[in-house]
Amino acid sequence: MDKLRGKRTIVPLIVASAYFMENFDGTVITTALPSIARSFGSSAPAASAGITAYMFAVAIFIPVSGWLVDRYGSKTVFRAAIGLFTLASMLCGVSSGLIEFTATRALQGISGAMMLPVGRLIVLRSTSRAEYVRAMSLVTMPGVVGQIMGPLLGGFFASYLTWRWIFFVNLPIGLLGIGLVTLLMDEQAGELRAQFDWRGAGLVGVAVGCVIAGLSMMASSPEMSIAVPLLVVGVVSGVLAVRHLRACPHPLLELKLLATSTFSRGASGTFLFRLAAAAFGFVLPLLLQIVLGMKPFLAGVLVFSSAFGAFVMKGSAPPILRRFGFRSVLLCNGALSALSILICMWFGLTTPLLMIAMALLVGGFARSLQFAALNAVVYADVEPPLMSAATSFASMLQPLASAAGIAASALLLRVSAGHGVLTAFDMRITLLAIGLIALGAVWPFLAMADMAGAELSGRQPLQRGTESR
Repeated sequence: MDKLRGKRTIVPLIVASAYFMENFDGTVITTALPSIARSFGSSAPAASAGITAYMFAVAIFIPVSGWLVDRYGSKTVFRAAIGLFTLASMLCGVSSGLIEFTATRALQGISGAMMLPVGRLIVLRSTSRAEYVRAMSLVTMPGVVGQIMGPLLGGFFASYLTWRWIFFVNLPIGLLGIGLVTLLMDEQAGELRAQFDWRGAGLVGVAVGCVIAGLSMMASSPEMSIAVPLLVVGVVSGVLAVRHLRACPHPLLELKLLATSTFSRGASGTFLFRLAAAAFGFVLPLLLQIVLGMKPFLAGVLVFSSAFGAFVMKGSAPPILRRFGFRSVLLCNGALSALSILICMWFGLTTPLLMIAMALLVGGFARSLQFAALNAVVYADVEPPLMSAATSFASMLQPLASAAGIAASALLLRVSAGHGVLTAFDMRITLLAIGLIALGAVWPFLAMADMAGAELSGRQPLQRGTESR
């Protein structure tokens, strides 16, 4: 029994090393983005291609991760993903131009596509439903530490050293992760799939890639002759992909998961909320540095307040969900999260730094709690045979939404500013749009049953007939 309990603790901690790199990388690059843009002789919206390239590479390759795990085993795929991510981090750090940087970030995204869903699947398969929220809180705790360290180290490197160190930091962590996986993790093989859905992978990949690339190009350049056709191709490919996935006997993505109420509501709410959160994470450092004139390090200290709020929340998520249930938390806390974004519209040169820090602290707490609830509720009623497919499906939505949020916010900033310098008014318009999207993410849960996901949250034993209203 003690050995089994030890395994249930060790496995989440190993997965946590990958989450640390992912979250550290995501937060540190946004803080250092203005410095990265200057070193490449580019603008911040244009340099955001490095962020979107990573995210849509993740979105494109995540569906492949479930098939790879079922075929080669979770330990093998997870270890290879950490190794590739570590190598890609080194290549990002030595990039000499924006194109090269964007390409190496895409390589990071390919490896990240394996780390995130495979790590979550490993935890799902090694814990019971009742223990899942606690296990994922343990997994994501080091990830939040990465979010806390990211803004501080990103600002410090950009101000006093060089932004390239933000990628070199991953090297020892990646090597440690590979060693822990090799020594301490057991292989987990799923059901071997008859064949890989190459046509579905192609259609989904083209749809996701073209939509995000089109949005990114519209954000970084006024030239629409390429961006608009990319968007059209992406939408058409998306329609064809849905038709194919419905008819295919072994589809890349199991659309029948959408018939499960908690999964479909959780997936749609996750997409909208993560889109808003990613857009806010992209805009906030620009607001602090470009409009309010702060140095990167000071901006990083303030963004640290948001990450610290997320860190404080992690231990609170299981008891909050157990006390109030998924529906109440997703509704009330979702509204609070949207309000915390809208408040930032009024940050100005005369706003006290303490007030900014407190607003970001509360917002970080609320958004982190919302993510914890969203990341759990999608699996509440998924049957074990479909868990791998559900993990791939839900995991794909996250980077897709994040990439769309960053690209859309960069586009809105460019349109609002025109050819001039970004102003406080441009930021307020963008933050208003982001806040309204975050508020819209609450809508899918209005019709959710009060006791939905009760078994997962531990509120009370799940009873038949309470899955949906």
